[in-house]
Amino acid sequence: MDYDRFFETRLNELRQAGNYRVFADIVRQAGAYPRARNHGDVGPESVTVWCSNDYLGMGQHPKVIAAMQTALRESGAGAGGTRNISGTNHYHVLLEQELADLHDKEAALLFTSGYVSNWASLSTLAARMPGCIVYSDAMNHASMIEGIRHSKAARHVFRHNDIEHLEELLADAPAGAPKIVAFESVYSMDGDIAPIEAICDIAERYGALTYIDEVHAVGLYGPRGGGVAEARGLMQRLDVIEGTLGKAFGVMGGYIAGSRALVDFVRSFASGFIFTTALPPALAAGALASVRHLKDSGIERAAHQATVAKVRARLDAVGIPTLDNPSHIVPVMVKDPVKCKWISDWLMENHGIYVQPINYPTVPKGSERLRLTPSPVHSDADIDRLVQALSEIWRQCALARAVA
Repeated sequence: MDYDRFFETRLNELRQAGNYRVFADIVRQAGAYPRARNHGDVGPESVTVWCSNDYLGMGQHPKVIAAMQTALRESGAGAGGTRNISGTNHYHVLLEQELADLHDKEAALLFTSGYVSNWASLSTLAARMPGCIVYSDAMNHASMIEGIRHSKAARHVFRHNDIEHLEELLADAPAGAPKIVAFESVYSMDGDIAPIEAICDIAERYGALTYIDEVHAVGLYGPRGGGVAEARGLMQRLDVIEGTLGKAFGVMGGYIAGSRALVDFVRSFASGFIFTTALPPALAAGALASVRHLKDSGIERAAHQATVAKVRARLDAVGIPTLDNPSHIVPVMVKDPVKCKWISDWLMENHGIYVQPINYPTVPKGSERLRLTPSPVHSDADIDRLVQALSEIWRQCALARAVA
């Protein structure tokens, strides 16, 4: 077999379909973010980032940077091993305690990423409870889907946010079988929010564990940044709350929070935890500082919501099509993969605006979009430039359609 020819053929198919992904070569500018230095071949040297998941700009917060610098001087660069073999640092212990407190749970467990925390936790829980059945929302993240698949447990996919369908599926299950209902709070691409209370009602009725992914909500919602579940007073009704340290908290890592027994069970049996090197202490220290700060400060959350509302209103006013949702995610709907990539390139080249095109398989074919993530560090001038540029390119697209 000509392996390279096979690879190139498949890559060319991606390119022709408009789904080939190109990385932007940028360096985020601490203290000036959302500015970034552009090292790519397209666009000006200084660009403005509009698609980051560092939703609150905590990746450049002075408390976070200072904590990481202190830990780096104290502990060096790496953890030195897995958590079981020399890799557990006091910063890990403190961070797990802080995360358990954030979610009003008995314990928490750190992982190297949100992807790994979902994959390892769901695969371990579902695989090691005999006869377990998993009920997964149709729009769940790939990390959840892969974890459930890897478990080889029986699984059912319920229609997105459809509580009637979920109950139909649960009603057909053996009464005594262990069950897990796995879903997200804020769905990252459409920005819609799950009916958490209704899902908890149904799960309790049928004796199922609830597993919620709050990665796009922790730090952003609730009086202390505990997520949508905290904002709605529902944390105690959820058995597992999974989150990330790489989005609103601005650093890196993932975690679960739950009962002491459940967390210890995952810690003791999850290969994705046991056999991987621990997070560097400096990352844990930075995340710890970020979590502590956002527990006490609502300034960033309030400014974030205000900026999101302003961007939505401005885009609506000039007729840019967005998906309406109650969250902070603003999807600008293009619905064509080639055009989506072209608009993204045009914004970078002509206006120094970096927003990555979102194509299949991240979103279904025909729903391609630019996923905007306004933040407190975007100024009114940044918003003006974004809206003017999008308005200009939308007029060009409309004119091209009229000519065609």
